[in-house]
Amino acid sequence: MKTINSLKRIQHGSKKPATQSSIQKQQSGFTLIEILVVMAIIGMLAVMVAPNLFNQRAGAMRDAARSQISSLESSLDTHRLDVGEYPDSLEGLVTNTTGRAAWNGPYLRRAVPKDPWNNEYVYDSQGREFTLVSYGADGMQGGEEDDADIGL
Repeated sequence: MKTINSLKRIQHGSKKPATQSSIQKQQSGFTLIEILVVMAIIGMLAVMVAPNLFNQRAGAMRDAARSQISSLESSLDTHRLDVGEYPDSLEGLVTNTTGRAAWNGPYLRRAVPKDPWNNEYVYDSQGREFTLVSYGADGMQGGEEDDADIGL
């Protein structure tokens, strides 16, 4: 009886004495089971969402490579119109590597970009035609899906 009397207190905003059960209700929190259930739900959501995020990132990188290749193609075509042929290397878009007076560049604002996977673009020209390729995520010729070659 003495312990119950010692537990009686005036609750904030109330004139009723506090009982042991009302004090326990004020101190209640989440149980371990509730926390584990919430963590399991978050884990399941992460498992479902993560693959979609990675696929979107891979698609965005392929789109960026296509965009860069298209931009490089325009610069190469402008070089050909000025000089009469495509440069021997992509560096010919930035500096006059041939020493021709008709060179009207630079045809790129900055240095030749790398592909989105930080690899060099593969460029080959025979003067009148050219090929320009990114080897994709693996940086090796051939491949499928994310590793597929992208180019002209």
